[in-house]
Amino acid sequence: MQEGNGLVSKYANGNLVLQILIGIVLGVVVALISKELAMSFSILGTLFVGALKAIAPILVFVLVATAIATKEVGVQTGMKPIVVLYLIGTFLAALIAVLASFLFPVELVLLDAAQKVTTPPDSVITVLKTVLFNMVDNPVNALQTGNFIGILVWAIAIGFAMHYSSEDTKNVFFDVSTGITKIVKFIIKLAPFGIFGLVANTFAQTGFAALLSYSKLLLVLVGTMLFIAFVVNPIIVFIKTRKNPYPLIFTCVRESGITAFFTRSSAANIPVNLNLCKKLNLNEDTYSISIPLGATTNMAGAAVTITVLTLATVHTLGMTIDLGTALLLSIISALAACGASGVAGGSLLLIPLACSLFGISNDIALQVVAIGFVIGVVQDSMETALNSSTDVVFTAACHKDN
Repeated sequence: MQEGNGLVSKYANGNLVLQILIGIVLGVVVALISKELAMSFSILGTLFVGALKAIAPILVFVLVATAIATKEVGVQTGMKPIVVLYLIGTFLAALIAVLASFLFPVELVLLDAAQKVTTPPDSVITVLKTVLFNMVDNPVNALQTGNFIGILVWAIAIGFAMHYSSEDTKNVFFDVSTGITKIVKFIIKLAPFGIFGLVANTFAQTGFAALLSYSKLLLVLVGTMLFIAFVVNPIIVFIKTRKNPYPLIFTCVRESGITAFFTRSSAANIPVNLNLCKKLNLNEDTYSISIPLGATTNMAGAAVTITVLTLATVHTLGMTIDLGTALLLSIISALAACGASGVAGGSLLLIPLACSLFGISNDIALQVVAIGFVIGVVQDSMETALNSSTDVVFTAACHKDN
């Protein structure tokens, strides 16, 4: 019994990143040995992601409301520069994606889309209307459905409303926040088991066979996202901090990006990012707001996906576009990306919006969306990893600049 307690203690105090990497390797090994056995472990991944998704809305609501309600008057959270970096980063990602698409043009084989796809928005106004309606959603419904835009708005409103309440009331907020955080820490410690189940199931079901026919498209998408993560983001951080950005970049990719790659959910990765910000000794008043906000507005990966797949469609149809139209596409992709938050495959569903800029019909655009779902095993994982890790990168950059 004592030996068992010793193993549990060693695991609890072990290096989480190393444990996750071991889980990844074991997942691949099990998938190679037996697909049936690997798929039987998928329940571990499903339970892990389910637990993260379940706690994330409550965590965001409680932390944001607590951060604002208990914030001392006169203390600056430094949110403005972080939001500016979020917007700049998303726009630059779309712009780089345009350049990559022209340097490495991709043509698709457009067939009848077999997948059933939710009706996408048909204009920027539609996206903005959706955001506005999400903002005024019933708070209980927002928590139930994972509407993070609505959760943020209500958390901010309650935080400001309770800002001048008594100290006893603020202590209740603080105690609830502490309790929720302890639950999150417990879930995060189970990440290696969850990642093992996710990796085993993914490799057992798809391997790499489904990706071969779209290898060039994937190379452009992945290459662009890697360029954003390891070139563009470091430049932004260096300009902001005047320090070597790569220690921060590598830390965020290792401790946030890897987990986000396999969970494929920015919302589910919010607890991981909050935990990383705490390890980096950042200001809790800042990151408790900036991380949930980043999960809904900092969408560099989504901007890349929308832009690359849209221009692949343009090239396939033999259309030509001028510089002004390409710039407009960058702006629309950046705006649309912000409207894709919290929705599985959300960036793919906004491709018809970008395609409409070139007069491309929804019938053709939805075929491209179907292709996007085929390559989503890698595309969506890379997109989430870039989006989520960048939230911490920009938050930390602004903190170190203060």
